[in-house]
Amino acid sequence: MSEVDDMVMRSNEVLDRTRAARRTPGTAARKRREREVMKRVARIAVADFAIIAIALVIGFIVPLGMFGALAVMALLITATLTFAIFPNAPEPTPERLAAVPLKALPLQTEAWLDRQRLALPAPAVTLVDQIGVRLETLSPQLATLDEREPAAAEIRKLIGEQIPELVKGYQRVPEPLRATPRNGVSPNQQLVDGLRVIEEEIGEMSANLAQGDLDSLATRGRYLQIKYRDEGLGSEAAP
Repeated sequence: MSEVDDMVMRSNEVLDRTRAARRTPGTAARKRREREVMKRVARIAVADFAIIAIALVIGFIVPLGMFGALAVMALLITATLTFAIFPNAPEPTPERLAAVPLKALPLQTEAWLDRQRLALPAPAVTLVDQIGVRLETLSPQLATLDEREPAAAEIRKLIGEQIPELVKGYQRVPEPLRATPRNGVSPNQQLVDGLRVIEEEIGEMSANLAQGDLDSLATRGRYLQIKYRDEGLGSEAAP
């Protein structure tokens, strides 16, 4: 094997590892958290710069003195802590998702779903990661989709309504009963089955949008033919 062939092989291996990393579940959530951190840092930098600039202008006119310098330091600390602690935007809730513009709905739903991870069983968390990747892919596809299209209504129904309904229904079941089978299936398994169907549905929606097949997307009508609806997951807290 020549040196050139060896270099090509190594380059292909690096590319394969990079592609695999991009497909790794959880990458979307990490990217979102990184974006939030960068937004916070940028807001802190802008606020601190503004405070210092105003202090310098005032200092040219009236000497600030020790008390003025302490006041500037207090303002810098307050601004830094405020922008570091308080969220960049209101935390998404199922109620707010109903009013979110369609193009922003996938990322808002992903953000809400990511916050539910600690209350979900491990197999469900894996599916939440996979759904997050699907939603990241779907988001730019919705940028040009007219909200009045029937396909848009179906996407909003699945992402903005049925995902929260499934998770909230599971969370209403008392924790000691979540592993207890009812009609042969436990709430834990119902949740996993439901999330798996949702993940597949979002993938098919994304494929239909990529092909421009809006009619197929609007008329498939398959959505959640899942056990949790038939068996009423979360509709009763007691067995």
